[in-house]
Amino acid sequence: MGGDREAGQTGGRRSVTVRATSLLSAFDADHRVLNLSQLSRRSGLPLATVHRLAADLVESRLLVRRADGRYEIGALLWRLGLLAPPTELRELALPHLQDLVAATGHTVHLAVLDGAGALVIERLSGTRSLPTRHSPGGHLPLHCTAVGKALLAYADPALVDRVVSSLRRHTAYTVTDPAALYRQLEEIRRSGVARSAQEHRLGVSSLAAPVSGHDGVVAALGLLAPLRSPRLSGVLPHLRAASASLSADLLRSGLAVTDAGGLG
Repeated sequence: MGGDREAGQTGGRRSVTVRATSLLSAFDADHRVLNLSQLSRRSGLPLATVHRLAADLVESRLLVRRADGRYEIGALLWRLGLLAPPTELRELALPHLQDLVAATGHTVHLAVLDGAGALVIERLSGTRSLPTRHSPGGHLPLHCTAVGKALLAYADPALVDRVVSSLRRHTAYTVTDPAALYRQLEEIRRSGVARSAQEHRLGVSSLAAPVSGHDGVVAALGLLAPLRSPRLSGVLPHLRAASASLSADLLRSGLAVTDAGGLG
């Protein structure tokens, strides 16, 4: 372990932190348990480095080494995550999400800006809707999902330009023309509603409304439904009401939200 630890005594301390973060980031909803080779491949780190870092993270209880030799996220990391402001926002939003599911029957999710993507911080499934592949902690693109567009419409212009400069096609319906997306964002700012129809996932339509705090729009509240659901056309009043109620609670709470990397 000498090389990493020695580097940590000088300017290399950040390098060790970045490597450990890369290792932890190798886990996601589809990769909850990984062996050393998988950790090396997914993190991009050499196997020897992964072996050393994994041992340190196990000792720190950020990782757990299972009886079969594979690794999974430790309970300490989960406990620390509960202290993050996204959890506070989630708890504040939960009653509003529950009311929205009850009123519409559709799947509801709440997302915040996370760099150049949208981070899902809560999802509740409706009884008349489609299951979604994105659980809390999942990331969604900004340019082709309703919650993503609702966030992007009010984002810093530099981020908007960055996203628009590299529009990835997810389906045949994804908007990849920059001028068309700019027009959509302008319409979202005018109407307060974002829409996506099969742009990210075939057969799925979604609506979203922005949620505002002291510093402007800080989250997006979205509904997912089958493309031709007869109930989707009638959900806008419920979505607007839930968004407005959550925004009011957020303002009263004093909780400050910027993005997932700078919530506080």
